[in-house]
Amino acid sequence: MNWVFLVIAGLFEVGWPLGLKLAQTPSTKIIGSSLSIVSMALSGIFLYMAQKTIPMGTAYAVWTGIGTFGTLIVGVMFFGDSGNIWRLLSASLIIIGIVGIKLAH
Repeated sequence: MNWVFLVIAGLFEVGWPLGLKLAQTPSTKIIGSSLSIVSMALSGIFLYMAQKTIPMGTAYAVWTGIGTFGTLIVGVMFFGDSGNIWRLLSASLIIIGIVGIKLAH
């Protein structure tokens, strides 16, 4: 169950940079700021819960990896960030690393 908590923490990790991006627009400033704050809190809570049985270094690597990959994908899909082949291939290495960490655990 702690691995599920860790994945959830990683997904909420995507919410705070998304909220910061939305907060840059006056019409979504409050919603974006709120999303950031709530996402940070929930991400931290779920990371805390996951670390009860998952080693700190493993949990942190997976948590940041999910957040990094997810944020990159959201940027490409919704904000026009570059989605060139090298960025996507490099990002896929993050996912391969997360899987490798899980398998080695």
